[in-house]
Parts: sequence; C-alpha cells; structure tokens
Amino acid sequence: MASLKIQSKHAAPTEIAADVLAVGVVATGKKGDFGPAVAALDEALEGALGKAIAKEEFTAKRGQSVEVQTLGRIEASVVVLHGLGEAEALKGDGIRTFAAKAARSAQASKATTLALVVPEVLEKASRTIGEGLELGVYRFTKYFTGDRVPKSSLEKVTVVPATKPTAEWKKQLELGQKIGAAINHTRDLGNEPPNTLFPASYAEIAAKMCKENGIECKVFDFKEIQRRGMKLIQAVGQGSVNEPRFVHMTYTPTKKAKKKIVLIGKGITFDSGGLSIKPAPGMGDMKSDMSGAGNLIGFMQAIAALEPAVEVHAIAPLAENMPDGKAYRPGDIWGSFDGKTVEIVNTDAEGRLLLADALAYARALQPDLLIDNATLTGACVVALGANCSAFYATTDEAAAAFQKAVEAAGENMWRMPLLEDLRDQVKSDVADVKQAGDRMGGSITAALFLREFIGDQKHWIHVDIAGPAFADKAFGWSPKGATGHGVLTFLALVEQAAG
Repeated sequence: MASLKIQSKHAAPTEIAADVLAVGVVATGKKGDFGPAVAALDEALEGALGKAIAKEEFTAKRGQSVEVQTLGRIEASVVVLHGLGEAEALKGDGIRTFAAKAARSAQASKATTLALVVPEVLEKASRTIGEGLELGVYRFTKYFTGDRVPKSSLEKVTVVPATKPTAEWKKQLELGQKIGAAINHTRDLGNEPPNTLFPASYAEIAAKMCKENGIECKVFDFKEIQRRGMKLIQAVGQGSVNEPRFVHMTYTPTKKAKKKIVLIGKGITFDSGGLSIKPAPGMGDMKSDMSGAGNLIGFMQAIAALEPAVEVHAIAPLAENMPDGKAYRPGDIWGSFDGKTVEIVNTDAEGRLLLADALAYARALQPDLLIDNATLTGACVVALGANCSAFYATTDEAAAAFQKAVEAAGENMWRMPLLEDLRDQVKSDVADVKQAGDRMGGSITAALFLREFIGDQKHWIHVDIAGPAFADKAFGWSPKGATGHGVLTFLALVEQAAG
C-alpha cells in the first residue's frame, strides 16, 4: 500500500504551501538561465536564491543541489533546487532519481509536506515521478521501538507541473505510485529478518498479495515438492527446520494474451552456506539471498496494476540452507525434476539447484520468454561491481529485447557471454553434471549449469543480481538495504511484449 498522499496542482511556485519546495532545474548552458520558476522564486526571495546559486556554483548538473530558507517570504519554508543535467540526456532513471532524492531529503529534514516543481521537459513523465516519490520515502522501521521510532515522515506531496495536469497525467502519476509501492513491498521482504521470513511465511505473503490483486497462486509444501520429484529443492531445504516451499503465481489478462512470460526468482531465505559454511563476517546479509524471489512479489503486484495483455507467471523455489544431520553434503549425487543427476561439490552453491528444478518446471509452460533472477554469485560482483547486474541470454533476439527494457527502466545491467569453452567445468566424472566449476569465471559457469535445465526452451535469460539487490548505502532511487533492483526492468519487458 502506498504510504504517501500525492496530488497534482498547477500553480505558481511562490504560492504553494509546503515545508519544502523542491524544484527540478534543467541545465541550459546559459549562465544564470535556470528557467521561469527559479527566476520567479529569486525575485520573491529578494535575490537570496541567486546569491546561493552563485556561492554554491550551481549549474544544474545532475546531482547538484542548493538550499535556501525562505524566512516567510513565500508560502514554502525551504526551497531546494535539484540539478537534472541537460534535457537531451535526461532519461527515466534521472527523472526517477530526482523525485526520489527530493522526497528522501525532505523526509530526512523532518518535513511532512513537499511540493515538487516539474519543469516543462518532464511534462510526460508523471508515472516516473510517481514511482520516484514513493520509492524515495521508503524506510524499514518495523522493528524500531521507543526513541528509534521516527517521529515524523513525509505525508503529502503536491506535484506542480508547468501546465495544467490532464486526467491522463493524473492517472499515470497514480499508476507510478502504485508501482513504487509494489517495489517497496519487495524491499520490505528483503529487509525482513530470517527468523520471520522463511519459506512458509513467504508463501503466506505471496498468497495474501495474490488474493488482494486477483492473481492465481499455487503453493507446494515439502511433501508435494518431494512427490513431484523436485529433488534439488529437497536437497537444499532438508537441512533446515523450516521446510522448503514452491510458489507459482499466475496473472491472466482479461484480453487475449499477446505473449507468455515466465519469471523465476531464487528464494534462499537464509544462506549459512550449509556444511560448506560461510565465514561469520557478512553472514547476516545472507537474509537477502531471497531477493530474486522477493522481486516476484513486487513484480506481480505491479503487474496487477498495469493489467498488460500478457500472460505472466512468477515462480519462487524457496528454502533455507542450513547445516544439520539431514543437510546435503559435498560429494552427494542428487536427481532433479529434469531427470539429470547432479554431483554436489559445494553446499554454498545452493541457489542454482533451486533454480534448476524451477527452470525444468517452468519450461513445461512453454513460454515465449523464460527468465530467472537470483543473487547467485560473488564472481558477478567481482566482475561488475556492487551496482550492476549481469545478464545472460541464449539468443540475440532475447538479449536485444531485455537490453531495451533495461534502458527503459534505467537500471544498471550488462550482458555477459555464455562461453562454451567453460562448459566442461560443469561436467562431472560421476554424474550428468556437477553443480559448480572453477573459481575463475564463476558467474559464467553458474549460468552454463542453469542452461542444462531449460530443455528446448529457445529464449532464456539469466540475471545475476548479486551486487545491486542489497546496498550498503543509498544511491540513486535505491535506499540502503534491500533495493528491489530488477523489478522495473522486468515490468518494462512485459510492457514491451504487450505492445
């Protein structure tokens, strides 16, 4: 559910009452030319804004800001200018970041009301602005008590476009807020502690979201997982007191579906490494190893709001990877839903096992495009850094469509190669395949292992979100902690398919 009241109003910036008046400013390259809104504000503030601009050497570069107290000379208490960069380079990510940063900084200053002045160049971006505002106010405060509970939060935003907003403009603003709220739901799951978010509780959350949004939801318990022969999910999950689950959510459009897309998300609700146990430093962050599955909740919630003419399936294999007397071991050989046998070489390479069974299950749906997303490998973070995901594709056609979606969403992802020279690394001497290859090229060999389970599915994309899924500091429109990275790209891909 959205946490903000967002409205739109066409009025002079000097007449808008708010704790903070945030103004988006486009860089024109002309000294002192920051548009009519800034000029009017500077006049009303008796030149104080112009002096601050000069002192801070503000040129409206992207990310620049300057703040001025109004001292009662206009209705707003504080004016903050946010640089947007040059209009030609301004895309969705910049617009979303502007709105998110404006909301985040206003909330940090304990403001309860914000007015966002939108320059004319952003007149068609109301949905993106709505997304950014809702994403920007996100905080995970569920477990704070006493003095730690925030005493105030941003409650109301008035978006001020350069021209009178149309009914469609307002509709898109509302849709953007719903999408932002859906991603914030995903963030909540990623930030939940593992003692409250485990396979069964995730399944309950998924079922509740689906019921509220008219989405079909099937949940397989551990007995059903075993009955169906999902042996790799069984292997990973049987070492925990919290038994595994398998969740399948389905959105069916009211109109004839133009395409069918299946998205899978890795759902390791806590990853101790199993018997190949992780070192203590950083293990607490392994509550985020369910981020791929977490993305599915926000994704499907947003799909319900978008109502695309595409049949969409979201599949979450869920387990805890824990070491006990029942835990699977290095050296084990397990069967799979696909039928292939798998040699286990490292119980800390568990996510790909869940995905393998899920991919084999999903391919029977015969989708036009099959995608999985997972916090899969540290090797991906080494290769691309903490703020960029890797994606792999079996066809250039699928890769091109996905790249177009990445660019539309403004998320940071990079195509990586499925190098056939490394395929021998996942061949086993004692089974059909082994679960992991050498340390070098680890993200690639993980993708090659997964490819073994897609059968004759032509178009498949694997997305390794290990870096950006959980952030150690806020950046762009993403907060510290769980980010929901990937959801906007997957939504863009579905919207492309809808035409």
